Amino acid sequence: MILSSRNSPRLNLRRATPYNVEKAPLSSTSSRFNFNHLIASPPPSPSLPALIPRHGKPVPTSSRKYIRVLIWIFGVLSMLYFGFSRIQLDRPVKAVGWATNSGDQYEMVGEAELPDFPTPVMIADKRGRAKWTVSIPPAHEFPLEPQQYADICTQNMEVAMHVADSHSHIHKEHTHKGYYHVDPNFMDVAEAEAHGLLPGPRAKTSTKVTEKFLVGENDDGLIVYDVCEKTMTFVMETSDAGLGKTLMMLWTAYGLAEKEGRHFFIDDSRWAYGKYTQFFRAPPIPKCRPPPRHEMLPCPHHVRHLIVSATTSEYTFGGAFNEVYEDPRKMEVFRQKNIFEFARRGYEALFQLSLADEEYVNNRILELHSKTLLPAEESTNGLVVGIHVRHGDRRPYEFQYKDSYVPLERFSDTAHELLNKTFNHTGPNGGENKLAQEHSVIVLASDDPEVYEAETFKDASRAQEQIKLAGKQQPNTPKPSMVAGMRNFVEETVGWEGGFFAGMFWSLGKPSSIPANAVEPPSTKLPPTVEALRLRELVGRAYLMDIAVLGQASDKIICTVSSMGCKLLAVMMGWEKAIERGGFINIDGDFEWRGVSW
Repeated sequence: MILSSRNSPRLNLRRATPYNVEKAPLSSTSSRFNFNHLIASPPPSPSLPALIPRHGKPVPTSSRKYIRVLIWIFGVLSMLYFGFSRIQLDRPVKAVGWATNSGDQYEMVGEAELPDFPTPVMIADKRGRAKWTVSIPPAHEFPLEPQQYADICTQNMEVAMHVADSHSHIHKEHTHKGYYHVDPNFMDVAEAEAHGLLPGPRAKTSTKVTEKFLVGENDDGLIVYDVCEKTMTFVMETSDAGLGKTLMMLWTAYGLAEKEGRHFFIDDSRWAYGKYTQFFRAPPIPKCRPPPRHEMLPCPHHVRHLIVSATTSEYTFGGAFNEVYEDPRKMEVFRQKNIFEFARRGYEALFQLSLADEEYVNNRILELHSKTLLPAEESTNGLVVGIHVRHGDRRPYEFQYKDSYVPLERFSDTAHELLNKTFNHTGPNGGENKLAQEHSVIVLASDDPEVYEAETFKDASRAQEQIKLAGKQQPNTPKPSMVAGMRNFVEETVGWEGGFFAGMFWSLGKPSSIPANAVEPPSTKLPPTVEALRLRELVGRAYLMDIAVLGQASDKIICTVSSMGCKLLAVMMGWEKAIERGGFINIDGDFEWRGVSW
């Protein structure tokens, strides 16, 4: 403990006996005797300052002096820092390959020029605060290749984490972000263009690149609308040969866009089936126009102009989407009601067949309903029971049939059991209502022509007879050649027996020299031929009219949820009719309705 005389007034100083006291002589008059020993001081304590400073030695300084020196140095450095910062702020930002407005506060990080391919890029202000955005060259072809959209989302996640780490100056584990998480470090494309970081439409140097019209866009050149505040554009292009997944995703995307206040557009420029308007009427046209195509981004989800495609479905309709819109308080299929309603809203707005097909479907529905009508005195009419059978390359969920198909007898038996149960106590005096049961109709739709010829469904009616997918017909036996050693050539017939296979679809319209079962890679750059598009259009229209009749005419529907067409039929029936009143009947194991699969 350090003691100070100034703070210890009660401290008694007692003369200590000198260590080197000379012995006095016997005589007080001796010349060697002096009084120096009387004023000798004790040696300095190792823990106390000397009471009398030594000659020529300064008094030790206190710690307060060191603090004052440090404050003085810090003040000088602070003035120098702010002085240089002021000088730096007065200078314009270095341009990034093109002219920028004076006083812009952002510059590119790492590169002097933007890349000529779509990619996320980092930017930073003059104080070193990092942000990021996505650069798509305005002259780039639209839409991007499907894999490019998926790559952008993957790279976005990496860049976002890198920027977040740069703010905290340390790398840390990034937790799961919610579906509507807004990244404060992200800069939208339009904002980046306003700061001169991205070139915008003025960078287009090729006159060959023109923006294609989107479905839902007003193509009247006499009226020029402003760019929509928020949009969602759905890209129809997919590697899936079937229509079911695309329709489910399209409908759900429309419902989600409506929920988020986005105007909805559709791009069909590379759709395998051709033009959207060959099958459907155009959706309602908003009083605004879509943004420049390079501003449409697949992620993050909070961008102003979102683009949705099959390759980015896991980001748009993945786990984070389910966390928000599944109801955790409900059980089983009832958890899916919000997602079901998204798809239902899209169906109501977008499933409007071309005028000719819609007229046929409406007449067919009236024809089927007329068969179920009974005289007015009867209390109950018959039922329309729809059956949807999916074969081809779609296998059931149920384990015992995973390598084959659900037996046709299960469909038929379920239908008859349903009719017996419905009319068992609705007849006179509470008995069986045989008349209503006899006036009930079983309507069948399948991708396999052989199903219609099965003995099990000999009394069933086709959903539609406008377009039929033919099976392979046995050719007539050729006449023997009159020339010895020569055989007459017989062209191999091709049919849809067995159901819808992707390989068969991609081979439509090929020259006859190519095997019909050859699989055409869906990523091919070659556009389909006119003949291929004509055949694909017939296949698509047949499918759409099948589900239109089943979904709108049936009181009950029996199908397998492993098929996307089965799930679409539930949406077309509506939540109350299909789920709450049990009109939707699955016979493919203990599985339930779910929406978009990714």
